[in-house]
Amino acid sequence: MSIDQISGDQPPPHGAPRVQETPEEIEYELRAAEGALWTGGRLLIGVVAFAFADLAFAYFYLRSTNSDDLWRPGGITAPIVTGTCIVAIVVAGAVLNALGTNRLRNRLTVDWEVAGWTVVTLGLVAAGMQIWQMTELPFFPGSSGYASCFVAWGIMNVALLLSGTFWIETLLARSLRLRRAVAQEGGPAQSQLPVARMFRANVEGCTYFWWFIAGVSVFFWILFYVI
Repeated sequence: MSIDQISGDQPPPHGAPRVQETPEEIEYELRAAEGALWTGGRLLIGVVAFAFADLAFAYFYLRSTNSDDLWRPGGITAPIVTGTCIVAIVVAGAVLNALGTNRLRNRLTVDWEVAGWTVVTLGLVAAGMQIWQMTELPFFPGSSGYASCFVAWGIMNVALLLSGTFWIETLLARSLRLRRAVAQEGGPAQSQLPVARMFRANVEGCTYFWWFIAGVSVFFWILFYVI
């Protein structure tokens, strides 16, 4: 790091030196910030995965013990058509989000924005359908082990979907602001300014999170509707 004495009409108090970062140090700090976003996104997935792992443990434990034959009396199940539609929408959203991110890597910001707003719509539709399904269940929450696990899953799934939808919506709003701020640098997809690079790193983290949402949806769809 280089230290230069400030010169001019308004010197710093007591002759304090001015600290100037070299380009190498600025680049190092920027890469560290990008790495922090990368790590933070994966840690978030890990934290959320633990919550759903608890639900999976409860599912398999109650299913294996089947106390008083109350795990799934009468073979009850949640509405299969609605559940399958929800999973299909979530998977479609994750795929579309990934395709949009790929277009952003190819410097096509508008394509990413179109895909992103579509994913926001799909996320809200899936969350709305999950809430509506909870009102149409053919069983009460505490009527069986299966019922208790499914209700817990429904609540957690709504929270997960809204979280992913909120994340990508904030990125879309930030993209609109960055469009003018870095217009002379090629826009959010091409600019090498720190704010644009951090934005793209954030987009990558959101894409991985949506793949995680899709994976969780498919996994629990198999548990509650297939086996």
